[in-house]
Amino acid sequence: MTDRVGIVLVSHSAELAAGVAAMVGELGTEHVDVATAGGTDDGGLGTSYDKVSSAVDTAESGAGVIVLMDLGSSVLTTRMVLEDRPEVRARLVDAPFVEGAVAAKVAAGAGADLSAVAAAAEEARDFRKL
Repeated sequence: MTDRVGIVLVSHSAELAAGVAAMVGELGTEHVDVATAGGTDDGGLGTSYDKVSSAVDTAESGAGVIVLMDLGSSVLTTRMVLEDRPEVRARLVDAPFVEGAVAAKVAAGAGADLSAVAAAAEEARDFRKL
């Protein structure tokens, strides 16, 4: 099996992250590691350094990971984690949380590399619904 780019979903809400992960998990036939870091360590709304770090480890299979974040402090927390872990091949992606995750899963499932998966997620920003 070829290593595929993993996806990390960082949200202030554990339920939101799990819901998006469940949705993208149903897309395509190829396995892509999708990990979540939702909520605080005590189950509240917010972000957790330890959860983000663990999710990065879970999603990394050798091809790198992209990280999608929902709101401001999730970006700050993720940046801190990745600054402390320079050995991790990870890319923070400025993309809509749901649409970016869908586009990333499709690209990663097709075997795209880290840059291409990140670009696919970022391009989701321009997808029109109407």
